[in-house]
Amino acid sequence: MSQPEVHRELFGRTGDADVHRYVLSWPGGLTVRVLDLGGVVQSLEAPDRDGVPANVVLGFGTLDEYVKNNQPGENRVFFGAVIGRYANRIARGTFTLDDVVHRLPLNNGRNSLHGGPEGFDTKVWAATELREPGSVGVRLDLVSPAGEGGFPGAVTAQVTYRLDRDHRLSITYRATADAPTVLNLTNHTYWNLAGEGSGDVYGQSLMLNAGHFCAVDEDLIPVGNPVPVDASPFDFRLPTAIGARIGADHPQLAVAGGYDHNWVLDPSGASFAAQACDPASGRLLTMWTTEPGLQFYSGNFLTGDLVGTGGRPYGRGAGFALEAQHHPDSPNRPDFPSTVLRPGEVYHQETVFRLSTAD
Repeated sequence: MSQPEVHRELFGRTGDADVHRYVLSWPGGLTVRVLDLGGVVQSLEAPDRDGVPANVVLGFGTLDEYVKNNQPGENRVFFGAVIGRYANRIARGTFTLDDVVHRLPLNNGRNSLHGGPEGFDTKVWAATELREPGSVGVRLDLVSPAGEGGFPGAVTAQVTYRLDRDHRLSITYRATADAPTVLNLTNHTYWNLAGEGSGDVYGQSLMLNAGHFCAVDEDLIPVGNPVPVDASPFDFRLPTAIGARIGADHPQLAVAGGYDHNWVLDPSGASFAAQACDPASGRLLTMWTTEPGLQFYSGNFLTGDLVGTGGRPYGRGAGFALEAQHHPDSPNRPDFPSTVLRPGEVYHQETVFRLSTAD
């Protein structure tokens, strides 16, 4: 009987650093490829209802393409990457912690986005292969020095990917800091359950365990209190095609060019967050998380100029992202769950994705 495997292979070289790809595979299940550059999930092969595998995440085939498309600026796509120090947007790149004002580089109009121009997605992490009872994986370690990206305190971060026999990919995050700081980590994988490069995801269904979402201003910064989803295109409490209402006449869809909002997850004992399904292939994606929020992004800013691992361009809606995280701009919103991490505390988060097939 075949055994689960994890092995390392050279993916390329950037600057003076070798970049490796870690291949996690489970016989009859999933095959996941993770880069130590940015903790990127480069590919994830999952079988359809007939057992035929396909890569269901967006990514690039070469290191040069990752480096080219993750240069500091406003056009980064973050395919599959670990996001830090701070996922999502911080308004005006400014926050106050313990009466000290901190100013961050701007890389998203007037905002700081996903940790700024040189966030965790640009770093080569130290990697360790894991072979544990019931799973194989890779652990990634990184030390972010005090002041990096404008954030206070040195942060020691660890992100662990594990693949198990039940077709689950878990992502566990752990971090500590030597001075008070803010921290909000996530993974930015784009999914297309029909297979990457197969077209848009608008016919794939989505269910979100959330009765409220954060309305945003023209800079995509939350304004006011979370808004009920009732009787709006933002109600995904029952499975609904992603494209069913994306063109509706709604000011929040207009300001974001589609969906690019944070949903406030409803508490559940199992931490169930979301489920998506491709009716043609039968692939079913189920997501659980410990986080209070989920950013659903419908690939609005993909324009067809990027070519993916399968050699096909990624147009608008070519993939969707489900980013488990704290709410955007939380350092400036005392009414949101806190993202402050102090010395002696441990940041911990776990998000699990399970690939299966619908009956």
